[in-house]
Amino acid sequence: MAAEAMRAADVLVIFGITGDLARKQTFRALYRLERREVLQCPVIGVARDEWSDATLRVHARQAIEESGEKISEPVFRRFAERLSMAPGDFQDPKTYDRIGQAIEGRHTPVFYLETPPSLFGRVVEGLAMAGLTKQARVLLEKPFGHDLASARALNAELHRFLRERQIYRVDHFLGKEPTMDILYLRYGNSIFEPLWNRDHVQSVQLTMAEDFGVEDRGAFYDPVGALRDVVQNHLLQVIGLVAADPPSATDADGIRDKRLEVFRAMPPADPKRYVRGQYDGYLSVPGVSPGSQTETFAALRLDIDNWRWSGVPFFIRAGKELPERVTEVRIIFKPPPQLGFLTHTPPPGEFIVRIDPDAGADLVVQAKEAGSRPELRRVDFPLIFSAELGDPPEPYERLLADALRGDAMLFVREDSEEQTWRIVQPLLDAPPPVEPYARGTWGPASASKLVTGHPAWRTPWLPAPTAR
Repeated sequence: MAAEAMRAADVLVIFGITGDLARKQTFRALYRLERREVLQCPVIGVARDEWSDATLRVHARQAIEESGEKISEPVFRRFAERLSMAPGDFQDPKTYDRIGQAIEGRHTPVFYLETPPSLFGRVVEGLAMAGLTKQARVLLEKPFGHDLASARALNAELHRFLRERQIYRVDHFLGKEPTMDILYLRYGNSIFEPLWNRDHVQSVQLTMAEDFGVEDRGAFYDPVGALRDVVQNHLLQVIGLVAADPPSATDADGIRDKRLEVFRAMPPADPKRYVRGQYDGYLSVPGVSPGSQTETFAALRLDIDNWRWSGVPFFIRAGKELPERVTEVRIIFKPPPQLGFLTHTPPPGEFIVRIDPDAGADLVVQAKEAGSRPELRRVDFPLIFSAELGDPPEPYERLLADALRGDAMLFVREDSEEQTWRIVQPLLDAPPPVEPYARGTWGPASASKLVTGHPAWRTPWLPAPTAR
């Protein structure tokens, strides 16, 4: 990796600092970095709003307080001293001249584009024309493209001015501690790795359920839908971690190369193995087009044609207005054979990694029921990460810290992004009709048929209160 890629940033410039993402995530994350004495550079905001430095600092404090973070006055004073504004129109070349003046003397800037993707190319071009990108890193928020063709076009546009190693595509799921724990649980424990293959695993289920609807985001959500919103990015990246072979390289590209191998081994998704649903009442949400066919629920099967996973189906379901809010990945092992001293074939063992909420892991096995009768009973060995390991950094806190020090491991690379679009493109080209489903259910009934011949969809693991 080039030396400049690992050099610590000496200034952070945030485009769109007056927007929703900054209010909900960025200010809180930067404040927490300040509290941990990780933030070591000035932070400059760029927006069309003609805010003063004082206005930015007041807004930052309000955002942090609204997030529920308890403010330490000495910490906030240090943080506020780092904040300043360089307002301007992103279309105006003079804006980039002002940014150049604001960061004069700095050698390794990080530019964070919290803007609509339609502005990515314009902002990067403006920075490049002002001579500000030579040693820069550029963070980009999703969505990165709308399909495979648009993702490729956006990459080509960015590569006119940036090398690929300068581009940090943000997927906040990769910054979640329990997502990272998938790797460490697998590779840090020799009891799991020998079982993590087609010889012992019969299927994998990944569920991302939300118990709320689109609410006031109809105008944003309706052109996107569940497949683009969470499957192509977040959930496929999780599958990449679950299925990846152990990395041999220790740099940022070690695990990214292995995730890429998984995606390359995935055939394009089959629309015949894809279920789309829309919850009752979605069409009445403000901003949703009349008669919209946008899916609020998606369930699909993916396969991985390599030596480790051939023949093992990976099932994904994601949706809104489901019974609970939970994200988990569940490895379902093959059942043991029927033995004479058992009254029936034991159910398969399972290993669950809970990503949200109450992150943790659960090993499900069968044990003999107490008493003289040879009955088996399910036994759980739960682990709640925060109870045993302490509170981790939050996703944006971790990702911003990594970007500032030049560690790209948790960011999405161009080839990986394009591969995930390739995988889902047939579902965009020939989607089945949306099917209605009642709020508070697990989606359309046909989603159950998707797993026919394999273990049924599992009810998500709910950690017992005593285990927290």
